[in-house]
Amino acid sequence: MDKIKHLYWRAGFGLSAEEWTERRRWSIPKAVDHLFEAAKKVAPVPPNPAPPAGFEEGDKSQKEAFVEKLKEERRMVAQQGGDWLYRMADPAQSALLERVSLFWHGHFACQTKFSTLASAQVNTLRTHALGSFRELTLAMARDVSMIRFLNNQQNRKDSPNENFARELMELFTIGRGHYTEKDVKEAARAFTGWSSNLRGEFMFRPGQHDYGVKTFMGESGRFDGEDIIARILDKRATSAFITRKVFRYFVNEQVDEDLVAQLAKRYYESDYQMEALLRAIFESDWFYAPQHIGSKIKSPVDLMAGILRKLKINFENDLALVFVQRALGQVLFNPPNVAGWPVGKPWIDNSTLTLRLSLAGHLFNSAEVNLRTKGEPEDLEREKGIKKLQATVDMSSIFRLLEGVRNEQIPEVLADFLLVARPNGFLEALAPHLKSAVSREERIRISTMALMSLPEYQMC
Repeated sequence: MDKIKHLYWRAGFGLSAEEWTERRRWSIPKAVDHLFEAAKKVAPVPPNPAPPAGFEEGDKSQKEAFVEKLKEERRMVAQQGGDWLYRMADPAQSALLERVSLFWHGHFACQTKFSTLASAQVNTLRTHALGSFRELTLAMARDVSMIRFLNNQQNRKDSPNENFARELMELFTIGRGHYTEKDVKEAARAFTGWSSNLRGEFMFRPGQHDYGVKTFMGESGRFDGEDIIARILDKRATSAFITRKVFRYFVNEQVDEDLVAQLAKRYYESDYQMEALLRAIFESDWFYAPQHIGSKIKSPVDLMAGILRKLKINFENDLALVFVQRALGQVLFNPPNVAGWPVGKPWIDNSTLTLRLSLAGHLFNSAEVNLRTKGEPEDLEREKGIKKLQATVDMSSIFRLLEGVRNEQIPEVLADFLLVARPNGFLEALAPHLKSAVSREERIRISTMALMSLPEYQMC
């Protein structure tokens, strides 16, 4: 059962009580096949309507109206982040598809200021998440949020802007040490004219494109952006760079370079098919070795998606979920910089650890919480009552999970469900909390809250 829990945390966001009841005794091959089959059945999400003409950051003709639009758009983008969290937690959706989309969201990190652009970007990630990295990279080079975030709007033949070209190589594909400053300059020329219109759609502007000969990574030609991406991905170093990042995210921060080399070879020979790479990981014996199980600190999004999946929580004010994201340090569509979010120990400091360990109790008790957040829009800061996590917690599925279980066995059965790896002495630690339980339901509720407050619950 530990292997199944490990798989579903790394390939998703844990299991709901119903899923745990159904799948805890599945074989690994059956579970892996089911994850990929479910991902392929997800219907495309219809795009949001384009923003009205004039909804461009540079349009200051009506300053007050523009500022109000920006505030409303910030709120809508924040709300979309909350909606995406609920989707990650929804057993009716593909957990694998949302997990891999979240990985690419952190890989192709860019801040998104408009809700329609956020919707378009996450749809792009979902469309290509388990498919071709070649196609995904090209799609993200045409993503309007990315174009604006890395200033490719200003990349013109008479004054090339190198921001996107540099990050494309340094962070998104091949990594440092495999390109030169000359390559950056030539790649920037190739991406001139890749822009967007006022409706938030990708647009190639031929009058701004440099059609001259470029020399890039030892080859010369009248290259455009597609040619640059193709040449970068033809290098095996790109496969190694992406595979190493996938290993750190899905397996372990402590990278096994021999395994990465084997996986990178397979990834390259599959022409960058993400399904081939992930199947090679999830179907291997070494993925389930003890050193990998429970070795990863949950990111704030992992933590919240897992809690929502297990407890079926509904906040009375969805902005409360946004504030929890901010307080824990990971807000969807708003990474700290183009390098994306950190992994592992940087998620934990004195303030975030205190909130993490007490979060389940706050949710169960609709408690007042001092959410110390940084950099949020002023209109969110002033939201009335937002720091009280008023929510309803639906325990019915957990009650059903425990039907027929004797009272004294409840903590142990719940620990199997909630914790990837059970700590020594956890039953003794729970005993003082259970003294106040006057009913079976209260015993279940207290046990659940106490287990989700353990340091071990922060790991997956």
